This record gives sequence, C-alpha cells and structure tokens, in this order.
Amino acid sequence: MSALLQVESATVEFGGLRALSDADLDVAEGSVTGLIGPNGAGKTTLFNVICGLQETTQGRVSFDGDDVSNRGPHARARLGIGRTFQRLEIFGSLTVRENLLVSAEIRKRWSKDKSIKPRDEAQRIMDLVGLNEIANARADALSTGMCRLVELGRAIATRPRLMLLDEPSSGLDENETELFAQLLEKLTGQGMGILIVEHDVDLVMRLSSRIHVLDFGRMIAVGTPSDIQANVAVQAAYLGTEEGSDGNG
Repeated sequence: MSALLQVESATVEFGGLRALSDADLDVAEGSVTGLIGPNGAGKTTLFNVICGLQETTQGRVSFDGDDVSNRGPHARARLGIGRTFQRLEIFGSLTVRENLLVSAEIRKRWSKDKSIKPRDEAQRIMDLVGLNEIANARADALSTGMCRLVELGRAIATRPRLMLLDEPSSGLDENETELFAQLLEKLTGQGMGILIVEHDVDLVMRLSSRIHVLDFGRMIAVGTPSDIQANVAVQAAYLGTEEGSDGNG
C-alpha cells in the first residue's frame, strides 16, 4: 500500500515547551493507522499539524506526494483530508439529515461538481453510517455516541481520501462500537486512509495495520499491533494503564 500521508520531522513549540519533537508518521490508503499515547503526548497537536490548524516550528506534511505544509486547513480539506474532533463539533439545532445536508451542500459548492445531489448524498451516508432511525431528530437531543456518528457522517460527506478520527468511540456502547468498527472496515475497503486516536486500545489493535506511539511529543515506537504490544518502552509509557481524556492529547 502506498503512503497517502507523510509527516516528516514535525516539531511544534509553545513558548519554551515542545509539544512535538521530530515526529514522523505515515498513513497508507485503504488502511487504518493507530496513534496512541498517554494524555499530553501530543496526539491532538499532531492531528492539528496534519489538518493545517497548527503551524510547525519545523517539519513537512505531504499528502498524496505533494507538500501541503504551507496550505491552510480549507485547502487541505478540499484536497481530501477529513477530520472529526475530540470535542464534538456538530450543529445542535439542526436535525441529523440537515447536518449531513450542510456538509454535502458545501462540498458541492466548492468542488463545482454538478453531479452531486446533496439530498441523495445525505441519504447515502445515513444508510452507510446507520442513522436512518434518527434522521429527523435534532442533534442536541441525541446521546454523545450518536452525535459522534453524526459528526463522522458529516465528515464523510466531504468525500475525503484521508480521515482523521480523534477519540471517535467515546460515548459509544458495546454494540455501537462494533458497528463503528465494521463501518471503518467498510471505508478502508473503499480505499480511504484512516488515522485514529483512540483510548480504546482493544479497538485500535483490532483495526490498525500499523500503530504509532507518542510519548512527551516524541514517536517512541512504530509497528504492527503485535510489535506494539510486545514493546517494552510502550508498555512502560502507556499500555496497561487507563488513559483518560483531558483534551490535551
């Protein structure tokens, strides 16, 4: 599988604090890549670097072979980089269907693709994600888990080639988590590359073909799930402990 995303030597400094230090990461198309590490390791900072929301002190981000380091978040989104957030970002006063329609309408407008029919696109995504039963419910009346699925569906409506998922299973029950895992497998089967930050280590180990481990802003291990589970440094830094979510990941 070819690399869809490559991050090389990404370094981010906030005053005298290094949030990231020479971090390398790659994501192949048609696969799930995991990114794990303790709270404050720099995971969300690295996501922001990839999306263009965070400038780097040094380093390079390449997407599909092109250097996008100097492009802003809107330009990267239009190239095909989608994103969900650790802190939910949906339109609470709109219904589930309307949330998806907004995204599909925006995608049609900036792509100038007249073949896109937003209502059909919204229905396709509801079928894909499993949102038909709550299509007409207001988003602010839904559980956290269902809101996360709505946010994922809205991101899918932009037709990304790369999806960044920040703690997407938070709030999902066991059944919803299983359906979510099946959905990600379906998306990668269609060629999408997925980078996932997730506190559910079992889920990451199940889905990921490769896993990167961050600790104090440095990438301390990269490998298959079995490699990562056997890595002594990773065990000391992260595995076997419960990771909470303080928003600083």
